[in-house]
Amino acid sequence: SFDACSSLLCFFHFLQSLLSEGDTAEGKDASREQSTFSIGFTDLKESLNELEDHDLDALVADLELKSTSEALSVCEAAGSLVEDHPSPTKAQTKLDKIKIALEKLKEAKVRKLIVKVLMSDGSSKTLMVDGRQMVREVLDKLFEKTHCDQSIEWSLCEANPELQIERDLEDHELFVELLSDWIRHSENKIHFILRPQKYVMFTDPQLFYMWKKNKSGQTDVNKQTKDLLIKEHFGGTSVIVPNLEGKMYLKEDGKKVWKPQYFLLRASGLYYVPKGKTKSSPDLACFIRFEKVNVYTASNYREKFKAPTSFCFVLKHPCIQKDSPYIKFLCCEDEKSLLLWVTSIRIAKYGRVLHQNYQEAVKRASGFQSARNKNQLSDLGVECQLCDWKIVGLNPRRSHT
Repeated sequence: SFDACSSLLCFFHFLQSLLSEGDTAEGKDASREQSTFSIGFTDLKESLNELEDHDLDALVADLELKSTSEALSVCEAAGSLVEDHPSPTKAQTKLDKIKIALEKLKEAKVRKLIVKVLMSDGSSKTLMVDGRQMVREVLDKLFEKTHCDQSIEWSLCEANPELQIERDLEDHELFVELLSDWIRHSENKIHFILRPQKYVMFTDPQLFYMWKKNKSGQTDVNKQTKDLLIKEHFGGTSVIVPNLEGKMYLKEDGKKVWKPQYFLLRASGLYYVPKGKTKSSPDLACFIRFEKVNVYTASNYREKFKAPTSFCFVLKHPCIQKDSPYIKFLCCEDEKSLLLWVTSIRIAKYGRVLHQNYQEAVKRASGFQSARNKNQLSDLGVECQLCDWKIVGLNPRRSHT
């Protein structure tokens, strides 16, 4: 039938869009293999040379333990890795370790990845991660390397400069799997950054479940009310998604034209009201489902696409890394609306897992704070003992006390 042919044609074009990232399916697989080893570097040897000595030792030891006969192609041969190093003996030792790592990476059954993570001060940290590690475990590595507090607001952010979008990675996601969607020689970056809005749905749930109330009604909410809101919407057999609805602007395919559309959020996806219809459920049309797409915030779209405001977000499949007709561009009226829509879509997509991530983050932060307080008290005790000793030494008459 005509409808069946149209569906097949649409599906074919979608496949073409995905395959264009790597020219062919084989090219995409080759790209993934090439990016299996390093992200943020020109080649593998550069990334290995950037690893701290103890991380390189750990990588070599782990690879020797887990080496198998199943080979993977390596990006490049080791070559000359260190030039004009101030300590020849140490450089030679590191060079030998890098050569061993290159050889063992061919045989590694578990995918390894060396990643450059950008800090907010412009510096970077080099990490070695494997395919089994979740984002929260990568955050733990960064906490250890940076010695920063373990606030629940710390996040790993994926930035795509070509599309001018970014997304905070969820703590439960597999880190290597996410980065394997990037195309070869991608300009994408990973940032380690504080995000106050990361768990705002739990620190201020009234913003999403009482959004129709005025501003004073949202701010005058005590902790007990917040806890009840979380229990009511996340503590049942299924998560209750914020009953969000309102006007947004939708960008037309291939044009710098934005048209207003009335949208409604449901657990199954994002819906809109067709022209001449009402907001009742039978009249709603499905705009997109969330299973296969992620939500990204966008920047400078007023200049790039003539957006009505600066508060835009994008819904797309993670494999689509360049401009495509399968990317959905949406624009909100203001910053508050943008936070409402993006966060509520995250709730609809991930559900209870988000709450589990939040509880893990709070537990980790509390443990860090307790350990720090204990160390501070211990240091204070030592200082007091030293102070008493000095006083006794200067005033022998008080020595008996």
